[in-house]
Amino acid sequence: MAEDVLKDFVLDGKKRIPWEEDCYIDLQSESCSPRTKMKMEELWIHKHRKQLLHSVSGPLLDSFVGHMHKVALLTQGEASQLQSGGQLQEKLCAVINILASKGPQGSDMLQEFIENTDTQLYGLITLQEPIMQKHGEALQSCCSGWSTGLLSGSWAADRFSNLLLVEGLTDLQQKEHDVLQTEATKGSWRHNARQLSLDKLLNPLTRVSMPPRILLTVGVAGIGKTTLVRQFLQLWNSGKIYQDVSFVFLFSFWELNTYEKLSAERLVRLFYPHVTDMSYVFNDTTRVLIIFDGLDEFKCSLDFSDALSCMDPKKDVPVDNLITNIIRGNIFPEASIWLTSRPNVAAQIPGGLVDRMTEIPGLKHEDIQKFLFHMFQDRSLADQIWCHIKAYKIFLVMCYVPCVCWIVGSTLGFLIKGEMQDCLPRTWTELYSYFLKMIVEGESKDREPLKIEQSYGSSRRLIGSLGKLAFYGLIKRKYTFYEQDMKAYGIDLPSLQSHPCSRLLIKEESVTCTAYNFTHLTVQEFLSATFYYTASKRAIFDLFTESGMSWPKIGFNNHFKSALQRSQQSECGQLDMFVRFLSGMLSPLVAKPLSGLQLLAKEENSAYRAPAITFLQSLLSCGSTVSLWAVNVVHCLQELQHTELTRNVEEGLRTGSLAGKLSASTCSILAYLLQMSEECAEETNLSGCLSYSVVKSLLPQLLFCSNLRLENNHFKDDVMELLGSLLSAKDCHLQRISLAENAVSNKGTKAISRSLLVNRSLTSLDLRSNNIGPKGAKSLAEALKNNQVLVSISLQNNVIEDEGTKALAEVLLCNRKLTTLHLQKNSIGSEGARSLAGALQKNQVLRELSLSSNQLGDKGSEALAQALMVNHSLITLHLQSNSISNKGVTALTKALKINRGLADLNLRENSIGVEGAKEIAKALQTNGTLKNLDLTANLLHDEGAKAIAKAVQFNCALTSLHLQWNFIRSTAAQALAAALTTNTALQLLDLQENAIGDEGMIALAEALQANTALGTLFLQGVSVGRRGAVALAEALCSNRSLHTLDLRGNSIGMEGAKALANALKANSSLRVLNLQENALGMDGAIFIATALNRSHQLTYINLQGNRIGDSGAKVISDTIKTRSPECVVKI
Repeated sequence: MAEDVLKDFVLDGKKRIPWEEDCYIDLQSESCSPRTKMKMEELWIHKHRKQLLHSVSGPLLDSFVGHMHKVALLTQGEASQLQSGGQLQEKLCAVINILASKGPQGSDMLQEFIENTDTQLYGLITLQEPIMQKHGEALQSCCSGWSTGLLSGSWAADRFSNLLLVEGLTDLQQKEHDVLQTEATKGSWRHNARQLSLDKLLNPLTRVSMPPRILLTVGVAGIGKTTLVRQFLQLWNSGKIYQDVSFVFLFSFWELNTYEKLSAERLVRLFYPHVTDMSYVFNDTTRVLIIFDGLDEFKCSLDFSDALSCMDPKKDVPVDNLITNIIRGNIFPEASIWLTSRPNVAAQIPGGLVDRMTEIPGLKHEDIQKFLFHMFQDRSLADQIWCHIKAYKIFLVMCYVPCVCWIVGSTLGFLIKGEMQDCLPRTWTELYSYFLKMIVEGESKDREPLKIEQSYGSSRRLIGSLGKLAFYGLIKRKYTFYEQDMKAYGIDLPSLQSHPCSRLLIKEESVTCTAYNFTHLTVQEFLSATFYYTASKRAIFDLFTESGMSWPKIGFNNHFKSALQRSQQSECGQLDMFVRFLSGMLSPLVAKPLSGLQLLAKEENSAYRAPAITFLQSLLSCGSTVSLWAVNVVHCLQELQHTELTRNVEEGLRTGSLAGKLSASTCSILAYLLQMSEECAEETNLSGCLSYSVVKSLLPQLLFCSNLRLENNHFKDDVMELLGSLLSAKDCHLQRISLAENAVSNKGTKAISRSLLVNRSLTSLDLRSNNIGPKGAKSLAEALKNNQVLVSISLQNNVIEDEGTKALAEVLLCNRKLTTLHLQKNSIGSEGARSLAGALQKNQVLRELSLSSNQLGDKGSEALAQALMVNHSLITLHLQSNSISNKGVTALTKALKINRGLADLNLRENSIGVEGAKEIAKALQTNGTLKNLDLTANLLHDEGAKAIAKAVQFNCALTSLHLQWNFIRSTAAQALAAALTTNTALQLLDLQENAIGDEGMIALAEALQANTALGTLFLQGVSVGRRGAVALAEALCSNRSLHTLDLRGNSIGMEGAKALANALKANSSLRVLNLQENALGMDGAIFIATALNRSHQLTYINLQGNRIGDSGAKVISDTIKTRSPECVVKI
């Protein structure tokens, strides 16, 4: 709207506005004189443009537009268009631009109108401008002093363009270490999280909602929280986002740590001294954003339950109290508050106070590659690094974090460039050892041995001091250090600045203090481990007691046990990575990179390794349940490079042989594999081996599986309660779950149903062969009316009856996601079928419906036929074993003549006779969509089969036809053969257990010589003898389409085998051949084997049941496999 007004208002080049007696402004001119520009910039409307956009309200704007129209500065059309609608900002921009184009007259009129109408607003606009200008200059000065760090350039801009809008912190985020959070989620984004662009962070999500006041952005250590905040400030200060926000104040918690008490006013003036009068900043008309960055670096905990209330911005209170009162809105209630934090510390802020929570997404796999290309100009080097990261899941998962990705990438680059590819690390301790080596030696290619030795010499003491600082900071949960901390641990700051080890730290400076952080939390944890390892060998007291006053502890093994015990007791897993690194120090491969620093002597750690392994294994065995701490113990064993236990459990999981073997240690290792192995989590088969207690302990790991099979575990309803909680979790990643063949009743089904109301990940649910009954089906139906994620559900063999079926039919009337519904073996009668049929007449989503082995009868079949008259979206319909006779199938065939969607129809094991077959034939002559038709085990006889054969002759859609067990003889086979000579669509023909004899086989063989489409032919038990086999062999010499031939249970004998052997020498298309139970004898088998002793294409051959004998079987099997070792031979 504003753009239209501006377009209408543009003057042509001849029109000019008098400015002064000797000066005119040409509105169409490309340029104007410097004097003119200066005059324009001095206009009141230009000088206060930003304040006007922030401060003028809608009613005031409408009043002014009306006033402009009265004094003829606006036409009636322009005034109406400006008052008609649109966003306030757009209308303000349009009015300001129009007035500016009218020169001093328009500017003066606006100034006079606001001054006379709202004196307070006029004062705010005129007095706020110099403060805003100084504030912008101050922020610009800060921005220019910030290091771009790892994430510079357009890559970083893209990286932070979107955040993830989340609904709160998960249990994992609140309770566990950042690394364990990332590992457990496999470095993936929050499931189904909505993306929110940075320029919409402060905006309401809908037109009727309010802008958020309290915003909280979380992210693990190194994800880029501070970088995000700084990018936001730069974008805002340059006018690219949130022009309606007048002031943005940034406070970092590491700076606030230096104060004990502050008032709100003193807080602002300390960091922004240009804010001389608070009333010009904090008021009802000025939009202000206050950013508190890095809550996890704050020395105090925020206690909202005991914090004293304070509403006086001038009163000095403890800093933590001040922050809680600002968040509660007792102070600066009109300001928006944005906090950033690591997740487990963010839990200090009650969820009810947070209006909007966002999460910084980590790097996806394609982002990691881009990051490496951003780091290294050498594309080949970046590719080599990416290949190694991809090969080791522990690195790939943690490269989700950009800072860790930089550590991994730079270390691997250092090794590859230094031609140390044989040293590429496989564990975290190895990697960080080489990272430390890289820091000390430098990355220059021409590193002189003497200079390297000098660098090591000067580094040993400094790294020892940094390690001690890191360790005691870690146990105190302190991650930011100040000058007094550095001096207390013997670190000389002037020497540090020029030393290579300064790269282990990040230095932050402000007007109030200077602070230091390790480049990443894991660097602090690694250096802590190096200190503890070296100090524990000579320490006689507990190192966790800094004063040294404790019971004596002598020897590394005692200190190692103490560290593990402290880790178990620590909150939020704060010592988990520390003990991993400490365990990794005992790996034989870690001594080499650290030997130059004399941290580890060669062969020194071998004496400690065996006792450490024994102790770690004992920790796994003593617990009755799996915990994330126990999983971390498995990580410790992996860092130690003791992998035997893990390999054994992985093999058991892959082969499904874990039943009866799930001890406490096995369960912990299983949890580790589910967390770290992509293959195990993608396809997790825990059928027949779990109990209630094991499921309960594995829940944190099961959350992040994709396809979970829990079949035949004898689960009862109590386990369903557990799985319901699993499916209800915010970070559940499960997509498919099978609970088939358990003991789930309607009570357990209710628990699953409740979870489906909130679950956003599950797409497939298999509950076949339980006992959910009609009540369980009703519970599921109620959930499915609201669930819009599940696409497939199997309730086979659950006795849901007509009552449960009717409830599911109601689901089909409203659910728009469910595409597959399996209801076999459920005692469903004609009433249930009618309910489903009524729903199918309106449902356009369901693609597959299985009603096999029920009691539909002809009435149910007729009801479904009526539905197929109008439903063209159903693709698969299974009606096997439903007592359908000619009457029922006649109704279905009428629908098939009209239906344009059904592709797969299963009518096997019914009572369809000759008349029904004839009706099917008529339908096939007109139907153009049906591809698969199964009429197995009906009563077609020759007459019915001949009618279908005639239809097949002209049908161009059918690709699969099953006529097994239908009393078909040679004449019908001859009719089918005649159809095959012209048919070019049929790919599979099943004539098993029909006595077509040699005559029928000879006819089919002749057809195969002409047919080029048929790929699969099932002829088990069709009474074929030598003559039929010889004819078939002749056809195989020329046929190039048949790839699967099943001749089980016939009597082709040795002569037939000889003929087929000769055919195999010429045939190049056959892949699967089954000659089981054909009286071949040893001689016949030898003929086949001899033919296959040369190059052949078979991938499977079955010669069982031919009286070959064990010794002969081995010779024949070896002969067949001589040229094709991959061929499967059953003999």
